[in-house]
Amino acid sequence: MSVYQDCILYLLAKAYQKAHACFKKRLQDYGLTPVQSLVVLGISETDGLSAKELGKRLLLDNATLSGVLDRLAEGGWITKGQADEDKRLLRLHLTAKAKGLVGGLVRERDEANREVLGGLRMEEQVLLKRILKDLK
Repeated sequence: MSVYQDCILYLLAKAYQKAHACFKKRLQDYGLTPVQSLVVLGISETDGLSAKELGKRLLLDNATLSGVLDRLAEGGWITKGQADEDKRLLRLHLTAKAKGLVGGLVRERDEANREVLGGLRMEEQVLLKRILKDLK
């Protein structure tokens, strides 16, 4: 028996690798990474959201989020602009291109979830999600 078979860090890492690879493959046609997709979907929930608030919601640090936002802006997915009420705030908006693809991104995310969780019974899926939320 391997030393790692019961190591939670190892098991979580391997589960993450499998899930990430599944979602990454589904996003290839969009030209987005899983994190970029997460950001686009986060902005789609609240257009005009500040970068600071988006980072809080998605649990992304400023450095990571800044790079992702720059790449999304360069790719024509989002626009970044100063807030009228406070020039220090960066407001984020989806472009028409992104708005037209949000539905497809949601479908790909949902299909990846079904694929990753497909081997588990419904009760196991609910329990796994609850445990992962508690660990977060």
